[in-house]
Amino acid sequence: MQQHRVRVHRSSEGPPKEQQLAHRIATVAADPVAVEADVVEMIGNRVIDNAAVAAAALRRRPVRSARAQATRHPLAPGATIMGTPSSTRVSPEWAAWANGVAVRELDFHDTYLAADYSHPGDNIPPILAVAQHTGRDGRDLVRGIATGYEIQVALVRGICLHEHKIDHIAHLGPSAAAGIGTLLDLPVEVIYQAVQQALHVTTTTRQSRKGEISSWKAYAPAFAGKMAVESVDRAMRGEGAPSPAYEGEDGFIAYLLSGPGADYTVSLPGAGEAKRGILDTYTKEHSAEYQSQALIDLARRLGPRIGGTSRVRAITIHTSHHTHYVIGTGSGDPQKMDPNASRETLDHSIPYIFAVALQDGEWHHERSYAPERAQRPDTVELWHRISTVEDPAWTKRYHATDPAEKAFGGRVVVELDDGTVIEDEIAMADAHPLGARPFTRPDYVAKFRTLAEGVVAPEEQDRFLELVDRLPTLTAEEVGRLTFTEDQATAPRDLTVSKGIF
Repeated sequence: MQQHRVRVHRSSEGPPKEQQLAHRIATVAADPVAVEADVVEMIGNRVIDNAAVAAAALRRRPVRSARAQATRHPLAPGATIMGTPSSTRVSPEWAAWANGVAVRELDFHDTYLAADYSHPGDNIPPILAVAQHTGRDGRDLVRGIATGYEIQVALVRGICLHEHKIDHIAHLGPSAAAGIGTLLDLPVEVIYQAVQQALHVTTTTRQSRKGEISSWKAYAPAFAGKMAVESVDRAMRGEGAPSPAYEGEDGFIAYLLSGPGADYTVSLPGAGEAKRGILDTYTKEHSAEYQSQALIDLARRLGPRIGGTSRVRAITIHTSHHTHYVIGTGSGDPQKMDPNASRETLDHSIPYIFAVALQDGEWHHERSYAPERAQRPDTVELWHRISTVEDPAWTKRYHATDPAEKAFGGRVVVELDDGTVIEDEIAMADAHPLGARPFTRPDYVAKFRTLAEGVVAPEEQDRFLELVDRLPTLTAEEVGRLTFTEDQATAPRDLTVSKGIF
């Protein structure tokens, strides 16, 4: 890996194009290096993972709204929309939009946490949409996805956005644009301009994940994917972008991040070096914010030791800065303690999540968020007895680069009404590569089968999984059918969507 220093430059002093981060990203994207076998396997896993969570979300209102918007933009050859027949084709940027919302709606797919947060699987919908529209085969698709993950991981590892209240989709626009550039074998110059434009138009605030969280939390990454497609299209037509996007004196770092004195280091593969970033990422067993995954597993473990939760006087979760301030009581968000809060807010409330997981001994993507579940009096009582505190040791482990030291969990102290204190801790979620039960291909398939049950017919599930098994050798025509159709026999009849302008 090569370490690239990124800092602000005055317009009069450069930096030369070849030293700009966007150009270096483009150079990595244009490198025709082969994708290694274990990376191909993991890409297949994440294609399955995305399909699983999209199937589970298919009948939810935000997903239906996005699909309704996309179907107003038919185009041939076009790209497919999850849930619709593969013969239904729309413009690729709108397919990226609809599928991106479906993938993100339940907050249930893969994650990478470092200096910032990310869901790298959000790269797949725009790259796949462009592959379908442009007639690219499985080999091209795999190469494009490998690049999207590589750039996403590099940016998330090197540049913190959240400390400046910038949403993490600002890293997604550039990574998706780079992945599309690889997919289409575009020249460095074209990818360079597309990456810069994608950064410029996908920089938004973190209010989308603060306070009363709305459905925009799912739409935000879909928007970044849509913008990436449009950025590549514009760059292919010979148009330029704000430059230098990262290093400019009026640019991204200077005014939206740490300012003119900031100095970031981004690690990228050298020429001919394999793209293996996807192997540093991990998926979710539970439909909730990633920093709650390990704590859900710990709650399941603690439940039998505690017995009835009516005996609980207080629960304190000692955890990292990120967990405390983003999904814990350190956020200062009263909505995180509100029984009438939205699902999007509840999945960013570790007091709520821990309470329900402790009482139920499980976490379910629908039952655990049902209004009647959130409003259950004994749950509300327990929930309001749970607090988080930042523990410097867990913050240090969160940021550790040594895999053996890195952790996304915490230590839980439970005080019972008789004065008994029960303590336990967990570093990694069970499904994490270093966890108790790391996910492998059978686990991804099982997740898909479970979440697609009653939504996608079994024979349609089989057809989709068979295509994924042959992912790198798929023909362009088969890539065009790399989707699934909703089972209309089981679809509720009252799934209406309010009309918009179109």
